[in-house]
Amino acid sequence: MFRQTIFGLGLMLCGAAPALADLNLPITFLQQIPPRPPVLSNLDPIPDDLGIAGAQLGELENNTTGQFLNQGYTLEVVQVAPDGDLAEAARAALARSPYLVLNVPATQAQMIADLPEAAEALLFNTGARDVSLRDAGCRANLLHTIPSDAMRADALMQFALFKRWDKLAMVAGMHPRDVAFATALRNSATKYGLGVIAEKTWTFDADMRRSAAQEVPLFTQEFGDFAMLLIADELDDFGRYLAYNTWTPRPVAGSDGLRPVAWDRVVEQWGAAQLQSRFHELAGRDMTPHDYAAWAAMRVLGEAVTRTNADDVATLKAYILSDKFELAGFKGRALNFRHWNGQLRQPIPLVTDRALVIQAPLPGFLHQFNEMDSLGLDQPESECEAFE
Repeated sequence: MFRQTIFGLGLMLCGAAPALADLNLPITFLQQIPPRPPVLSNLDPIPDDLGIAGAQLGELENNTTGQFLNQGYTLEVVQVAPDGDLAEAARAALARSPYLVLNVPATQAQMIADLPEAAEALLFNTGARDVSLRDAGCRANLLHTIPSDAMRADALMQFALFKRWDKLAMVAGMHPRDVAFATALRNSATKYGLGVIAEKTWTFDADMRRSAAQEVPLFTQEFGDFAMLLIADELDDFGRYLAYNTWTPRPVAGSDGLRPVAWDRVVEQWGAAQLQSRFHELAGRDMTPHDYAAWAAMRVLGEAVTRTNADDVATLKAYILSDKFELAGFKGRALNFRHWNGQLRQPIPLVTDRALVIQAPLPGFLHQFNEMDSLGLDQPESECEAFE
């Protein structure tokens, strides 16, 4: 009966809409992930299809709607080895399609966006959280469906301010991704009038699985009195060993403990449980933030094609960056793009391993135009000029 209802709805949509031309939108998912340095624990292996499965689900959902509108979507997956020629792979992909979904580091995303072949293309960043890509290092042909480090940090600081935890300590790793997230946390604390009163860099290379109970209390003893411990450990190396082992018993947050994320399996409201089920049926695992960002990129294109009945870059990009565009992102409110730097506005869930604690922007954090712009670089703060 359910299938008959959906089929009938499709017929009504087709009958109500004007005659549409056949459209087929080819999209390339291009990925190059640098080798991961050794970490203390391999309890959480990185899926081989990280991001890819999200894009594939987006392709399926686009085609489910597109079949009623004479619109089709084809997804090609291109994976480049860490030592492979990413630029050449990007040129070849752009020769086949102007629509690229990227899961590459920030510098590589900028390199691809700067290729002459990409001048008239539309690229989606689904992997790099670097604030610079939304700031002075932005590119007019590069949109971002993954939240920035600044958005994640602001979500966490809103929660700290909401709880009146105004004295913070921080432990950060030495990997560039750890340093970048630590910088975002520090800047966000200043933005919200909170104080990071003590910081230390994690330099241990010992096996914390055996010695955390002895080492971590001594490592954190000098922090003194603080309300929450921030962790900048984007490689998921040491953060898991800090909770319950600090000298002063306090909650931990950041890369571990209470985590600000684009997506997590514990997000179940606003229809999210159905999205989680569809993804699990496809991939056999839980959806990650990278999967969600890739899914969102595919759905952005699908929504734009559906609304405009066009497949050219100029028309789709103009619609995507307009006030008319909205994406149902299963986060309780419609998502759209910041027209000044290409970042997808989206709420940030604050989660633990077993529950959604709260979602930012938190109540009371207002904005003159859009409350979601309280997360990350607001227009007066961003030095991006490419979209002007």
